[in-house]
Amino acid sequence: MRDMVAPHDVGDLVENLRLELRRGCLVLAVLAQLRTEQYGYTLRKTLAGAGLPVDEGTLYPLLRRLESQGLLASEWREEESRNKRFYRLSAAGRSVLKQLVTEWRGIDASLTRML
Repeated sequence: MRDMVAPHDVGDLVENLRLELRRGCLVLAVLAQLRTEQYGYTLRKTLAGAGLPVDEGTLYPLLRRLESQGLLASEWREEESRNKRFYRLSAAGRSVLKQLVTEWRGIDASLTRML
């Protein structure tokens, strides 16, 4: 069986697969971090500090999508003379997070055994 990817394309393929893997993990990380209310900037800093940096162009659309799915609640408040949108898990978000954590732990255990 021949390799289907030319050697010069391997880097692109790995990058695309890495981004795909990261996207799924990012949802779980955001939900986990929003067990405690945060606004976008502090959430970005928290994720980066935990080794999962994310740019604004990825994070804010994700937050809007999770809110539209009913997993997050948000509200605008003035803090430090600026309006900031604070996000937190909704009741549905807490339930989904619990289920995703169970799924993640099963996947992690399986992959750990295989790797």
